[in-house]
Amino acid sequence: MRRPIHHFNGAFTPPWWLRNAHLQTLWAALVRRAPQPALRRERLELPDGDFVDLDWTTGLSGPVVIILHGLQGSSGSNYARGLLESLHQHGYRAVLMHFRGCSGEPNRLPRFYHAGDTGDLCALIHALRAREPRTPMAAVGYSLGGNVLLKYLAQHGDSAPLACAVTVSVPFDLHDAARRLECGFSRVYQYGLLRSLRMAVQEKFRRIPAPINLDDLARIRTIREYDDKITAPLHGFSGVDEYYTQSSCRQFLNRIGTPTLILHAADDPFMTPAAIPAEGELSRHVTLELSERGGHVGFVGGAPWEARYWLEQRIPDYLESAFTSYNARNMRETA
Repeated sequence: MRRPIHHFNGAFTPPWWLRNAHLQTLWAALVRRAPQPALRRERLELPDGDFVDLDWTTGLSGPVVIILHGLQGSSGSNYARGLLESLHQHGYRAVLMHFRGCSGEPNRLPRFYHAGDTGDLCALIHALRAREPRTPMAAVGYSLGGNVLLKYLAQHGDSAPLACAVTVSVPFDLHDAARRLECGFSRVYQYGLLRSLRMAVQEKFRRIPAPINLDDLARIRTIREYDDKITAPLHGFSGVDEYYTQSSCRQFLNRIGTPTLILHAADDPFMTPAAIPAEGELSRHVTLELSERGGHVGFVGGAPWEARYWLEQRIPDYLESAFTSYNARNMRETA
C-alpha cells in the first residue's frame, strides 16, 4: 500500500550541531539540566479504590493545564519539569497526573496503566470540573500520555470539557512503535524502558499477590513481549495484538471535537514515518504540525552552551491562542 506524502509544516528547525534524531532525543532526556519548579502534591482517590498522584505548580490562579507524561515518566522527567516551569511563567496553573505507580509509590491494585486507558484522565477532569466548573482547562500529553489524551478526546467528541489540547511525539500505531523499538539504535530506548518496567513490576508484587505468572519476567527482551505477557493480561486483553489494536489512537483521530495541536517529528526513533496519520484521517479540529527533524520529545534548538527547548514556547503560544478563542466563543454564546 502506497503511503501518502506528508508535508512538513512544523516551525521547528534543528541547529547544525543537533540534527540527528537520536542526539535530539538523548540531549533532551539526559543531557539537559531542566528547571526545578516548586510543586505541591495531591492524591486523587479513584472510584475503584486506587489512586493517582498529582503535582501542581504553586501560587497562581486562572486556567488549568493538565500534563500527561510518557511511559514510565513522572514530574521529574526533563520534559515535564521544563513544561511545568514554562506554563507557570506564562501564568497558567499546571498539574501533572502521574499514571498509576509512576509517582514513586506503587499503586494499590494489581493493574498498572496502559496506552489506551482513559479512565483515570476522565476521573481527574471530572474532579477538577466539580471543584471549578467555570475554569477553562486544557491538556498536554507526551508520547504514551498523548495517545491516552487523543483517545480520550475522541471518546468524548464535541462534549469533551477542555478548551484545547496538545500532544507531542505520539505513538499513533502501537504495532508500528513496538516493531521500531526492536531495530537499530532504538533498542537502547527499549532496554531502558524494559529495565524500568521490570523494576516497577517487581516492586509492586513484593507487596501484593501477582494475578499473573511472573516467572519469565527477567527473560523478557522486547516491549512487545512485555505487553503480551504483562500489560495485556493485567488489563483484560487477550494478548498484545488486541491491546495494540484497541488502544492505538490513530483510528480515532477523526472523532475529535476539541481544538487539538499534534506536534511530531518525522524522524522520531520510537516509530516509523508510516505511523504518521494522513490529513484525511484527522478531524477538522485537529492540526498536525510535522517537522522533518526533532527526535522523540526532543525539538532542541539554540547553541550547545545555551540550548533552547522549542516545545516550551510552542505549547504555551498555542494555549494562549486557543484559550482566547475559547473565551470569545463563550462570551458570544452567553451574550
